[in-house]
Amino acid sequence: MKEALKKRTKIFASDCWYLCAKFPVSREFNAYCNQLIRCSSSVGANYRTACRAKSDADFINKLKIVEEEADESMYFLELLKEVGNKEEEEIKRLHVEANELLSITFASIRTMRNRKS
Repeated sequence: MKEALKKRTKIFASDCWYLCAKFPVSREFNAYCNQLIRCSSSVGANYRTACRAKSDADFINKLKIVEEEADESMYFLELLKEVGNKEEEEIKRLHVEANELLSITFASIRTMRNRKS
């Protein structure tokens, strides 16, 4: 499961990068695209870091960052959908993927917290 999620988060980040490459180069689009690229790649980077956590508490803290970055990715995908007038199907697909990653992360955090109780 851990390796599958590492791969999935990496694919999510690269798919967001490819999506952003399709938008016009302008100050406005660059602002949203740069943020999407940062937060979508942070999902995978922080998940990998969580996999090397030193304790359950450290693991939970790192997963909370993954949760925040997946949610932020969803936000910028929503903004691009509103202002972009293109790539709507790809944005929708990536939004669903970000939501699934967010749900997996949230469930993992809940499981770890319940395990500690």
